[in-house]
This record gives sequence, structure tokens and C-alpha cells, in this order.
Amino acid sequence: MKDVWTLKYRPDTLDDILENRQTTETLQKLTASGSLPHLIFIGPKNAGKMTAALALSKRLYGDESELNFTYFNASDFFEQGKNYLVRDPRFYRILGTDDPKKIQKSVISIFKDVINEYAAIAPMNADFKIICIDSAEALTMEAQQALRRIMEKYSKTCRFILSSSSVSKIIPPLRSRGVTLFFSQVSPDALVPYMREIAEKEGFSVEEEVLFEIAYHTKGNVGDALETLQTALIDAQEIGAALTVSMIQTQFRLEEESGIKELYDAAAHDKNFMEARNKLDTLLIDDGLTGSEILEGMKKAVIADEKKSGDEVRAAKRLIQIAECDSKLSQASNERIQLENLIANFDKDF
Repeated sequence: MKDVWTLKYRPDTLDDILENRQTTETLQKLTASGSLPHLIFIGPKNAGKMTAALALSKRLYGDESELNFTYFNASDFFEQGKNYLVRDPRFYRILGTDDPKKIQKSVISIFKDVINEYAAIAPMNADFKIICIDSAEALTMEAQQALRRIMEKYSKTCRFILSSSSVSKIIPPLRSRGVTLFFSQVSPDALVPYMREIAEKEGFSVEEEVLFEIAYHTKGNVGDALETLQTALIDAQEIGAALTVSMIQTQFRLEEESGIKELYDAAAHDKNFMEARNKLDTLLIDDGLTGSEILEGMKKAVIADEKKSGDEVRAAKRLIQIAECDSKLSQASNERIQLENLIANFDKDF
């Protein structure tokens, strides 16, 4: 039980990826053609985008995959900034320091330098190398424009894979330079047998209804489903009990209450913006929630709050604010900016 199942059982080949058959078959045809274009992977969190990118690299390069595949996370660059950059040993030579206060360049300048340098490195025993940029929706407009020029400059020896949760957040000039492939979350009919197989390999027997309950709560997110299953089985094992549906329901209820509820209370009740922003950072960065997931939790908190207070008018106005924020997110607005605006102005103008 010490190994993290999401890593231990990550598919190594395109054939092993759950569902998304049309996308994986397209990737197989592209690699067989010998001429791989730039690729743009679009889909929700843990839908298999990075798994497909890694499997594609292994298919192309075999044992030399690590030499020809480079991974960056755009949200680390542009949301955590210099504090993240100094922690990554790959950037020390470029930065020349491990103290963020001593970095004179802007994050966007560092991003350009890093991508330029890695794109310029010649591939090893291959016609081209791959640079994969995850969470590409976090790239600023300037960063995307710079990336477009780099893609053009090194098109003969470097291919880019951009992975994003939203196609509308990738500028048209970038989209036009690659093939866009879509990933979707996995259906319960595929996810439940997958979880059962892994549980059995680890020596556990889990009731079918428990697995369907996990699939329901995780909404087809394979990573979240495996993490939930592993954690729940560890907890049940510690108390010497069989894993039940009620245990899963309790686990998800506590998670919602502990995270998003704290954010809601800080914004709506305490009117403490700094505390609310810290809670927001935890949800976005540490817990990996999307803006839509946070807004969905905020909506539930408002409804629960209204049942206690009986103030229907205030609840309605708060729901309108949440709906307006959700509308802006659907229009490709920056998640962090819009969520911070929501918590900063919660209940204002009432």
C-alpha cells in the first residue's frame, strides 16, 4: 500500500489508456506516419492527457524517452512564479540563484529563455524531440505569442504538446499550428472494472456498489478515483472494517466541508480577504481543483447556509455572484483573477 496507485498503474502504452479510443487511435496513426505535428490536448483534469503524452514519447523513443521528452507545467510558472522556479534544479543555471528576491528578470522573460534553451537542444538519435507544456491555459497572452514564434523557429527538430482544460484559452495562432485532440472523463462502465482489477492486484475485495459510488463522486476522473479508493481502503484496513458506501459518502462530505466551506466562511462570514485568498491558493494549487469545481462547492455552501439562516434574498444574491463568475470562466477568463474578484466582493453592493 506504500506505492501511489495513480503512478504505479499509470498506462505505459496508448492501447492501455481507458476509453478515448478515437484520440489514441489518431495518435497511433500519426506516429506510424513518421511525421508528427505539434499537438494540442484538450480535456478535463485526469482525463489521460499527460498519460497519452508520456505513452506517445515511449512509443517514439523507447529507452531514450527521457532524453527526448521535456515536461513543464505552465501553472507552476505563472501562478507560483519565482518561488517555484528557484525550487526546480533545471532552472538554476539560467537563474544563477536559488533566492527568488535576487531574480531580476520577469517570469515571462524566464519562460522565454527556458523554452528557447530546451527547444534548441538537439534530439538524441531521433529526428525531433518533444516539449510538453501542461496546464497551458495558465499561459499569458504574451507567453503564448512567444511560444508561437519558438514553435516556428525550431519546427524541424522540436515538437510541442500543449495540454489544456479549455480550448478557448489557447490563442488561434497556436491552435492553427497543431492538431487538436480531445479527451473526456471515463464512464463508470470502464472505471469500475479498472478499479476492481487494481484492488484485486493489491489483495483487496471491494463491493461493486462501493466502486460505483467512487465513480459517481469523482465524475470519471481516473486519478481522483484511484486516490480515493486507495485512501479509503487504508482507512478501512486500519479500523479492521470492510469498505462501505457510507464511508465513501462521508469521506467526500468531509472533503467538501473542510476545503471549500473554509473558503466560503472566510469570504462570506469573516470578510477576511487574505485568509480567503490563502484558502483559494490551497484549493487551486495543493488540491488541484478547477475554478468550476470550487464554484460548485461554493454554491452548495450557499444553499446549506440559507437553510440555516432562512435568508433567501441574501442566498439568491450570492448565487447570482457565483453564476456571474462561472460565466466569466466559461468565456476563458483567468480563473485566479475571477475567483479572487468573487471572494473580494462577496456580498458587496447588496
